[in-house]
Amino acid sequence: MDTQSLCRMVNLLLCFMEVLGAASNDDGWSMKVQAEVRAMEGYPVVLPCSFTHPHHMLHSSLQVVWRLGHGQGSTVLYHCSSPTGARTCQPGPQQDQRYRLEGNPREHDLSLRINSAALQDNGRYYCRVEVPGHAHASYEDKMGTRLRVEAAPRILGLSVEGSEEAGYRAQCRVQGSPLSDVQWLGPDQLMEGSDISPLSQESLEQHYTTSQLRDVLPGQQYTCSASNPLGKDQATLYMLPPRQVQVSGEAPPLLLLLSLSLGFKVLLLLGVVVWLPQGGGPAWLRCWFK
Repeated sequence: MDTQSLCRMVNLLLCFMEVLGAASNDDGWSMKVQAEVRAMEGYPVVLPCSFTHPHHMLHSSLQVVWRLGHGQGSTVLYHCSSPTGARTCQPGPQQDQRYRLEGNPREHDLSLRINSAALQDNGRYYCRVEVPGHAHASYEDKMGTRLRVEAAPRILGLSVEGSEEAGYRAQCRVQGSPLSDVQWLGPDQLMEGSDISPLSQESLEQHYTTSQLRDVLPGQQYTCSASNPLGKDQATLYMLPPRQVQVSGEAPPLLLLLSLSLGFKVLLLLGVVVWLPQGGGPAWLRCWFK
């Protein structure tokens, strides 16, 4: 058997073990989790976890811990305690209400429910059960469960950078999972080719992508369109033309017309004032000016 075939068999074996998520040791502990769970943004999701332990610990006190990440950099998301004889597991007063046990530890079910999943919840989760007061009476799954939260594209920002001398660039920043396909629509047609910079991924875990359109022109509108298998979003940018500055000594036609109209009214008013004191106009109008 060649090296490539051996590596393929090892990988298949590892994948099979991860799917089962089963682990056991000589102390009688075992734990089963799901290798990967997918969720939709804004909807609840359950991370399955079940366990077995020696029968003499069945009615002992239990503690349940769920963590995001492994090792010193991990974050405890959920912790609850089930005293001897209690049928439920009570979380602490500071527990985030987004997390709660879906299962019952007394029935060997530690499944965790996350309400309103968000893209920030992506990561690997580990469940742990402890029996206080007993030496080596704890068990934690070593593989964990990979949570993948998916979301339709959402355009976070659309902006223009640059100057008249160097040229202007439009930039579109998108969030979505799976990563979004971004296209630009110009004044008349789909923009493509050398005008568009390749998508840049700021962080695979954050699912942000950025697309840039070069050589945008003032007085035109451009649309950023983002799509993935879950949906589509788009936003339109209209770039205002630069302000026209009057450099000649000639007044604009509209300003000239307004000036002429105002001057005519002033002259007419002065004529009426001069005419009335000399006996012109009706008597009631002369009295009003007196």
